[in-house]
Amino acid sequence: MPIFNYRRVPYAEIRAFSVHILTASGAFFAFLALVAAGDGHFGAMFWWLGAALLVDGVDGPIARKLDVKSVLPTWSGVMLDNVIDYVTYVLIPAYGFYESGMLGNTWSFVAAGLIVMSSAIYYADTGMKTEENFFSGFPVAWNMVVFTFFVVDPTPAVAWITILLSVVFTFLNVFFLHPVRVERLRPLNLGVFALWSVLSVFALFLNFDSPRWLVWAVVAAGAYLYFIGPVLQFFPNLGRRGSA
Repeated sequence: MPIFNYRRVPYAEIRAFSVHILTASGAFFAFLALVAAGDGHFGAMFWWLGAALLVDGVDGPIARKLDVKSVLPTWSGVMLDNVIDYVTYVLIPAYGFYESGMLGNTWSFVAAGLIVMSSAIYYADTGMKTEENFFSGFPVAWNMVVFTFFVVDPTPAVAWITILLSVVFTFLNVFFLHPVRVERLRPLNLGVFALWSVLSVFALFLNFDSPRWLVWAVVAAGAYLYFIGPVLQFFPNLGRRGSA
């Protein structure tokens, strides 16, 4: 009897598994970002995190189009995506923040510890999304927060307030925007997110040696994305079709 049972792999399974490989490439980009951060090359770190973010943006629609969940039911794309998201959204940005020493060695270490621990708990929350596809609680988008720190070079007080506020919001029923899936004000939300992305790429090209106008533009776009969720939560009819 043959030891192994060989079978012809259907083309649909090959296509489906290739999507998981695409998703897993984000882990390799994360590794490259980690190496760059360890060497103190924070611009390169964010370039690699940006590549991982691009993969994260395209693999989901491809997976749904190819019906990967049904073709490969024993392989969890959601679990794979969550593992890579935690590394790229949380762990590496926190490590980069620590390595930068923005708050001094000791307090940068403490801040990074708060980031990774609070975010790990958030990922265990199965009710992190509302019916309108808002995030309930700060969605641990530390890649965006830490990136803004590098662009702005804030005072220690401003950095601490931002970190502590975000950590606290992680555990509160405060709405935060998903710029693609939330329908209310979607064109505006997408436009601001696109603007923030373009400005961020420009700041990376300048290796964070940004002119004052660019700093304020990144802050303004980032502040909109951070606070528009609570605003829409407080004004539940704002942005709804047919509302007065």
